[in-house]
Amino acid sequence: MATILVTGGTGTLGRPLVHRLLDDGHDVRSLSRHPHTGRERPRPHSYAVDLRDGTGLPEALAGVDAIVHCASSPTGGDMEAAGRLVQAAKAARVPHLVYISIVGVDRVPLRYYRTKLAVERLIEDSGLGWTVLRTTQFHDLVLQLIKAGARSPVLPVPSGVRVQPVEVREVAARLAELASGPPAGRVPDLGGPEVVSARNLVRATLEAGGRRRLLVPVWLPGKSAAALRRGGNLAPERAEGRRSYGEFLGERVGGGAVKG
Repeated sequence: MATILVTGGTGTLGRPLVHRLLDDGHDVRSLSRHPHTGRERPRPHSYAVDLRDGTGLPEALAGVDAIVHCASSPTGGDMEAAGRLVQAAKAARVPHLVYISIVGVDRVPLRYYRTKLAVERLIEDSGLGWTVLRTTQFHDLVLQLIKAGARSPVLPVPSGVRVQPVEVREVAARLAELASGPPAGRVPDLGGPEVVSARNLVRATLEAGGRRRLLVPVWLPGKSAAALRRGGNLAPERAEGRRSYGEFLGERVGGGAVKG
């Protein structure tokens, strides 16, 4: 078994990935700004490292066989963090760096997506062995965004936008497989099992939570919104995820099926 370090190991994706790697018998190191907590046995080796300054990173990387880079922040700083991680990985002679990215980073000109694409290129040019996996949006993110919007009695819904939500545990399983193998470059995207309109996702989420809101369709301007309406965030040809958003809701809030 390998020694694998997961950045962002306490996050939405990092936590199930750490658990999956532990279940597979790997020696796991969880790197996060905050120590790993939980009652799981065995537990990962926890490293409180902030990639914004890199303090403690060389110690965390010593003897590592692979890194899975999950840490990310939509508020900025990802390029700097990735740069520090790459330099430290090269100094530690880590043979494999796996990076999780997003479907559409090369098609949807959102600032966060552009940063993810820039990090991909940084890793590709690093001289390290690398693997990049792009996925569609996590179920958890979709639910989080809808719940935030539902705080208001009127909920704007972007017209013409579709989403292909994917189960985060399925992404974790794929990343665990990739991390335990050799560097593979850019691997095929991973998408959820169905493409659903934003309106139907919102409606199903509200119904599952027993909420009533006035849904107002909004035509968003700009290049990013146009790219989303064209399906730049989708990978229908890679709809390999098995768990639908409706099934996810059924577990989280008692919902049912979602129809496109």
